[in-house]
Amino acid sequence: MKMIAATNNKHKLEEMHAILKEMGIDIVSLAEVGLDIEIEENGNTFRENALIKARGINCITGKAVIADDSGLEVEALFGEPGVRSARYSGEEGPDKDKKNNEKLLEAMANIPTSRRNARFCSTIAAVFPDGKEIVAEGFVYGKIGYQEAGENGFGYDPLFIVDGYGRTMAELTPEEKNRISHRANALNQFVMKLKEELG
Repeated sequence: MKMIAATNNKHKLEEMHAILKEMGIDIVSLAEVGLDIEIEENGNTFRENALIKARGINCITGKAVIADDSGLEVEALFGEPGVRSARYSGEEGPDKDKKNNEKLLEAMANIPTSRRNARFCSTIAAVFPDGKEIVAEGFVYGKIGYQEAGENGFGYDPLFIVDGYGRTMAELTPEEKNRISHRANALNQFVMKLKEELG
């Protein structure tokens, strides 16, 4: 099965491709189908944003489309940055991850270890040519560290210490991350739901 990934984020594309190829699903980028487009994410939840992106690209192409919306929810910050994770600092461009992490560390400066619980959330939405939709969610739990650590990953990965590992998401190997990440969990649930639909 071939699906268009409704994202221009190369890191997400790489993760989705690596996880889904083993399940017989071939991910095609927007660029590969000749689309240079950004779908505005104006939903209030990860679910709404994932569906907005999947429906938008499906409407343009008529093809099977898969979209992800994901982010970080920090308990002490009442779920922030949440759906604003990518835009937390208001920065765009190559330095936005750095600025987002700096803002998060600043917000967490006086929060003790016992209250630094957080989770990464991912919602996968798929829309098919016949109009059928599948939505799946995945989570991974951990704590926010006091400083960045690790060279792998992107976004908040260098600050997110994964429960049970004692390392940040950015210190895990890509293979480890693709086994336990929020996106991996959501994609695995998506594949299970897809198999149920196909009988």
